[in-house]
Amino acid sequence: MSDVSPISRISSSSSGTPDTSPALPSGGTVWPMTRWGDPVMHRMQEPITEFDAALHELVADMVASMYAADGVGLAACQIGVDRSVFVFDCPDEHAVRRRGVVCNPTLWLPTGKDRELDDDEEGCLSLPGAFVPCARPTYARVEGQGLDGSPVRFEGRGLLARCLQHETDHCHGTVFGDRLNRRTRKRLFKLAAAAAEDFPENWPA
Repeated sequence: MSDVSPISRISSSSSGTPDTSPALPSGGTVWPMTRWGDPVMHRMQEPITEFDAALHELVADMVASMYAADGVGLAACQIGVDRSVFVFDCPDEHAVRRRGVVCNPTLWLPTGKDRELDDDEEGCLSLPGAFVPCARPTYARVEGQGLDGSPVRFEGRGLLARCLQHETDHCHGTVFGDRLNRRTRKRLFKLAAAAAEDFPENWPA
């Protein structure tokens, strides 16, 4: 998920944001972003069953690619790898920096009277340079497994809630354009086309 929306310019490395989460794996290689339309972006991702050195290497590459693209979240499919895992480094509603790795994510969203929607702008590193409003619940909780296979749980509101939903969607083969009406989706692609020259095929590698 991109963090450079005109409305949400919150850098994942902002010096004024409290830093309370453990560091993500480092030393990875920056990969080009896989774009919408590639088959891997539009199918359910393969579950993680081996929590080994290869997974650690993949996650380190995902982290390096996310930071190089100035994003707050990234799923494996966004660097062309068919695995159900995402990483994030994103401020919550209190501007507290939250980081994590989630394998095989399951998303929980409020229902009924507890469900409130936020219609803020959203963007995607796999369709760079384009942002449009996308209604999402204001709170989200994700449960899954960490790098070592142990249970993990992350929850929050604000941009963090949007990020957790966006990246879990990727693991399930959904891009946020799938959640837009036809008119808004058409505008999204028009904005992406206008920005295409700024994001060559190998971006951000």
